[in-house]
Amino acid sequence: MFDKVMVANRGEIAVRIFRTLRELGAGSVAVYAEPDRASLHVDYADEAFFVESYLQVNALVETALRAGAQAVHPGYGFLAENAPFARAVLDAGLVWIGPPPEAIELMGEKTRARTAMQHAGVPIIPGTTEPVPSVEELLTLGESIGYPLLIKAAAGGGGKGMEVVTAPGDAEHAFATARRQGQSYFANPDAHGNVVHLGERDCTIQRRHQKLVEETPSPAVDEELRARIGRIGVDAARAAGYVSAGTIEGLLTEDGEYFFMEMNTRIQVEHTITEMVTGLDLVREQVLVALGEPLSFTQEDVELRGHAIECRINAEDASRAFLPTPARITAYREPSGPGVRVDSGVEEGREVVGAYDPMISKLIVHGVDREHARRRMLRALGEYVIEGPTTLIPFHAALLSHECFIQGETCAGIVESLEIETNGSVPRTVAQGRTVEDVRVVEVDGRRFQVRVSEPEAPWLELARRRRERVRAGGAGGTDAVVSPMQGTVLSVAVAEGDEVEAGGLICIVEAMKMENEVRAHRAGVVGELSVAPGEPVANGQAICVISG
Repeated sequence: MFDKVMVANRGEIAVRIFRTLRELGAGSVAVYAEPDRASLHVDYADEAFFVESYLQVNALVETALRAGAQAVHPGYGFLAENAPFARAVLDAGLVWIGPPPEAIELMGEKTRARTAMQHAGVPIIPGTTEPVPSVEELLTLGESIGYPLLIKAAAGGGGKGMEVVTAPGDAEHAFATARRQGQSYFANPDAHGNVVHLGERDCTIQRRHQKLVEETPSPAVDEELRARIGRIGVDAARAAGYVSAGTIEGLLTEDGEYFFMEMNTRIQVEHTITEMVTGLDLVREQVLVALGEPLSFTQEDVELRGHAIECRINAEDASRAFLPTPARITAYREPSGPGVRVDSGVEEGREVVGAYDPMISKLIVHGVDREHARRRMLRALGEYVIEGPTTLIPFHAALLSHECFIQGETCAGIVESLEIETNGSVPRTVAQGRTVEDVRVVEVDGRRFQVRVSEPEAPWLELARRRRERVRAGGAGGTDAVVSPMQGTVLSVAVAEGDEVEAGGLICIVEAMKMENEVRAHRAGVVGELSVAPGEPVANGQAICVISG
């Protein structure tokens, strides 16, 4: 076993990997950037070292050597699918706990990957294996094969750089967005030529190509289809010369056709549900494969038991278009009990920082069947207490109670509709108009009751509410200001001084917590007093422009 392993990542995935390393008897080394000085993963590791950024290859390799680590695990995100980082780790004499750099390069370049899979006999989605360099060529492709089109940045991943083009008029915006952002099925082979698949995961419920809920097995897959797509996953892994854990992402049509989309060359965020139904520790298998050990199981040993669901508990407000809500956690209590697992990177008093992904934790449950798992998840969501940041807990509760989810349908458009249904829904105190509802516990004749009390909003809250309304309406001067709904960085500006915009027209895009957020005009008019530019920081509530006329 390794003496020490450095995890080049942060948050819940770093803590999750440290736990397996501790079980294996290996020392753990954490790295942290400035916003993470007080984060849980820093305290959980045996040692921790400061780095300027999680994206600096040379600094990370030097830190691993300075710490005396023998291996590096990249987790997911950041540099996990970065072939130069993997090569730099290996060149330094360290062990890379992940796939070979050559496999990362092949599967990371989407056009090369499609060509390689086509040659290996893996079914790919109809389209092109050649890069599309311009909007004009994208339109030509649409004319030949029809709409909708799915375009993806050649080096994209994790849902970034992927856009849907439903009609020719969408092409220019989608192409620009994919280009800007460009900067499931489990296969687990080892260096001894063994390749096995661990079933499928259904990840259809997403928002802006970011997964929110994952489950296994998929309600749409039977044993025959599972075996077929498992063989496709194994063929794809062999064709790529793949080692370690990876995920084949595919598209299943209504009539049962299955197509290869891409391969994620890393441990996947939702690997937890695969672990729940197989009983395997996939990080442990990664470490053992990196040590040169053969897999501890064969395909015949893999048995999928029961059903598992994962909900991503993000610091986001579903009632405000999923705006990030970084804040200090003032109260925190995780659910527990049979079949419940929480992979988190926080505790009470810790900060959900605005510099990174808004995920607080992953809530995972396992049941004997899908309905058992669904009800168990609802129970766990009801037990979960997080105060400080607004979270997706009430959103998930509404989603899992929706008829389309109960019936195991694809639930197209459900995320957007639930934004309205969960509006204002937060655990405990809920502001509704000018009253505040609070839940209190009383005891009468030895019996406890929960009582919901409505009372007038405190005067200072009423004043604050009116002030916010004036700001949104442009302040005392009566101008119509468009303000930033969050702190972040302006990625692009779609208008100029004097432009006419329609209600709902795009003004700019602000990035916050690694998510792109569109700021749109609330009414039609003429743009004036434009005060932002690409690359500039913007504060929450800062005026971006005014709409007049």
